[in-house]
Amino acid sequence: MVVLNVSEDIEAKIRRLRELGKASAESEPIKSTKPSVKPRPAKPPRRISRIGSVRERERRKRILIGSAIIIIIIVAVSWGIYSYYKGAGVRELEQAKKEKIAEVNAYFKGDIMNFSYAKVKKAELINKINSATSIDEVRNINVKAVYQDVLQKYQEKLKEEERLKQEKILNETKKQKIDQIKLEFQPLLSRPLPDELRKKAIESLKSIENQIMSAKSVDEVESVSATPYLLELWKEYYYFLIDNTPTQNVIMEKAGSKKIYTKDEAKTLIGSFLDYKEIMQYRVGKVEMVDIALVLPRSRINGAFVSPGDRIVIFSKNSTNSPYMEIANMGYVEFVLLPKQAGIISARESQSQSSSSSTSSSDSYSEQHSRAYTPAGTSISNGQSSSDTYSNSQTSSQSSSAAYNYNVDLSEILKAVAAGKIKAADEAKRELESYGWEVVDLEKLSGMLVMDPNTQVLVIIKVPSVFVSDILSHQSFIYIAKVSK
Repeated sequence: MVVLNVSEDIEAKIRRLRELGKASAESEPIKSTKPSVKPRPAKPPRRISRIGSVRERERRKRILIGSAIIIIIIVAVSWGIYSYYKGAGVRELEQAKKEKIAEVNAYFKGDIMNFSYAKVKKAELINKINSATSIDEVRNINVKAVYQDVLQKYQEKLKEEERLKQEKILNETKKQKIDQIKLEFQPLLSRPLPDELRKKAIESLKSIENQIMSAKSVDEVESVSATPYLLELWKEYYYFLIDNTPTQNVIMEKAGSKKIYTKDEAKTLIGSFLDYKEIMQYRVGKVEMVDIALVLPRSRINGAFVSPGDRIVIFSKNSTNSPYMEIANMGYVEFVLLPKQAGIISARESQSQSSSSSTSSSDSYSEQHSRAYTPAGTSISNGQSSSDTYSNSQTSSQSSSAAYNYNVDLSEILKAVAAGKIKAADEAKRELESYGWEVVDLEKLSGMLVMDPNTQVLVIIKVPSVFVSDILSHQSFIYIAKVSK
């Protein structure tokens, strides 16, 4: 603004000089106006010579030229001053613009430049800075305020993107969770459930789905579990199977292992589980009892100390060195047939008598003589003894003995009774009805083993049909244990 004022002053001075030059060229010589004491008579006008006029014109010309030169010098100086100040102002303005653009670049960098709104605002700021005509205008551009506005919108955009991302993840998690829950319910719903239990299962599934859909976070979705619902539903289903089994006892089979339970015992077993997947491994079956006959050494039938109606448990092993395993946890003894050897009676009776007597007598006589000498300090002794004994003895003895043997084959007697070839058949049958058991009972009472432990015994047992295949497969290694009352 100072440069403009100076140029205006120079132009005003130039106009004034021009006016002065014109005035001097047109004006006439000034005459003295001093008053005279005495007026003189007027003289005729002096005639200007031709040479004088030429000189006058030259003088005026020189004045004009000098004025023009001065004006040119003043204009040149003024222009120089104007150009200097103007150049300094431009440089300051350019420097201010550079600094302001650097400030823009310092703010608008990094991840924020991936935001389209930030790119637009940065471009607007740079254009506004470049179009500024003064330093004050450049300085008045508030880059920080624009950046704060862009940063706020950028953070809002990031929050929105994160919200959308989390919402997408949440929705995907919900979908996966619902699919997982449906998959967990599928084994139960595929079973022949009673109508009431099926309705309850479907309602439980919908309730779980509603919990998942109303969840606000992934953690909340993951915390939803179908296990409590399925545990209760599977228990109710197995209770239903147990109650509807047409036998008093039920078979609970798991991974090839079979056990017999009463219905209450089976329910207690199912109710003890805390994981429905363990319940799913069981199969409930009805108990069909069958009789099978086994020929085993008496040592493997509890020493044959069993009676009809006794409850038994059957064990076996696959080989000599393998551990024993339970293959039937319930069975009953129906009948035991003792071997033929138990029906053969061999008896030997004997009697003897003896007597003896003896007498004895004895007489004895003894005599002894001795002498001693000590010549020249030497001791010499001499002795003599003699004895006689007379004895007499007499012994007599007498003895007598008698013996007889008898053998009875009870199996042959049974055959004779069955064929009607024996007298008093009814009495023989009564005597033989409990003979086998009496033999075993006498063993227990007397503590004396009558039959060899390896004696083969035929035992007929009643067991559930599901155990028959296992029993027959391990028949060579079967052990029968009696359940103590």
